[in-house]
Amino acid sequence: MMKKKLSTFARARALTDKSAIAFSAALLERMLTNYQLFSEATEFGDASEFRTTLNCVWEWLSVPKAKMNFATRLERIEEITPDAADFDMYGVYPAIDTAMSMQALLQLILGEDLQGAVVVSKLSQGSVEAYILQEAGDDLENQQIAAHPLMQWEVALQNELLDIIEAESVSAALCKQLRTLVREEGISNIGIELTD
Repeated sequence: MMKKKLSTFARARALTDKSAIAFSAALLERMLTNYQLFSEATEFGDASEFRTTLNCVWEWLSVPKAKMNFATRLERIEEITPDAADFDMYGVYPAIDTAMSMQALLQLILGEDLQGAVVVSKLSQGSVEAYILQEAGDDLENQQIAAHPLMQWEVALQNELLDIIEAESVSAALCKQLRTLVREEGISNIGIELTD
């Protein structure tokens, strides 16, 4: 009997400890630009806070003895999370998804939400779905969304990351491989050119 292939979310849910954190960090690497563009357009928040926080996560994963105050970082990210009611523009939604993903990642590290990797996985896919619907004028079936090139790419990339992470333990080399993989495409999960 053929073994049923697990969904992306089920695979993310099965990750533990640093594997879950590395997966979440890799997805966030593609989402940061969405927040950065929103921040530049509205002069709200501080995109560099996100970049610094994610760099700290990668360092913490790569250097076992690295000490980081993730509770303070979580407070800062919460402070610069936009409220959709305050902005009359689509860009606030991918920015919120990025901020919520960063919060989920930090809560995962702090042991406050052990399902953080699933949250980030769903938020990243949700950003893509919302973008596709925005571009299409909201009139698409689920099958059409799933067949859209951006969604196909999102799901394929998440599964590729999971393949790599499930195959080996987290190390500095693995972190570098994950970061390279997600950045070499050169665009965010919703197709915006990546910035540093």
